Amino acid sequence: MGADYSRYVNESPVQARRIAADLLLSSLPRRWRHVQGVAAKADRVGRVAVPHEVDLLTAAAWLHDIGYAPEIVDTGFHSLDGARWLLQMGFGIRIAALVAHHSCASYEADERGLGDVLAAEFPREESPTSDALWFADMTTGPDGQNLSPEERLAEIRERYGPAHLVARFWQKAEPALMEAVRRTEARLAAHPM
Repeated sequence: MGADYSRYVNESPVQARRIAADLLLSSLPRRWRHVQGVAAKADRVGRVAVPHEVDLLTAAAWLHDIGYAPEIVDTGFHSLDGARWLLQMGFGIRIAALVAHHSCASYEADERGLGDVLAAEFPREESPTSDALWFADMTTGPDGQNLSPEERLAEIRERYGPAHLVARFWQKAEPALMEAVRRTEARLAAHPM
C-alpha cells in the first residue's frame, strides 16, 4: 500500500494534510483542489461550530476523500476504502468513522450493496462535528470553489448523469444532507464569525 504513514497517527491537521497531498496531489489534482477547499472551510467553520474539536474536524476534512487515491482503492467506495486504510495506518476509530460516513455515505453504501458492511465496521456519528464535515464537503465544489448545497448537488448530478449510482443515492440522501447543513448554519448564526 505504498508509503508508511504510521508516523502520522497523531491525527493533527498538519499531518492529515501531508497524507492527503501525498495521495492526491499528483494522481488526482482536481480532487486535491476540492479537498483543500473542504479543509479550509472546515477549519473556519469549526472554530465557531465545534471549537473544542476543530483539529479533529479539519483533519477529517483533509482525509475525507483519500479513498479515491489509486493506491487505496479496494471496493471502489471511497468512504469505506479511505476509512479502512486509516485504521490500517493506526488512526483511531473516530476519525476513520467520520471519513467512512461523511456526506451521507450510508446512502451510497446501500446503493453499492455495502450498507451492512459500512454499518458493521464504522459507527455513524451524529454530532456537530459530523454535521460540520458534511457542510464543508457539500458547500465546496470540485475545484475548491464555494457553492450552496443546492449548487453542489446540481453539479454532482450534471457531472455523473441522472442514471449513475451517485445521482441515484443523492436523490435519496438530499433531505438528510440538508438537515446537517441547516444545523451547521444555525450553529454559525448563533456565533457569527
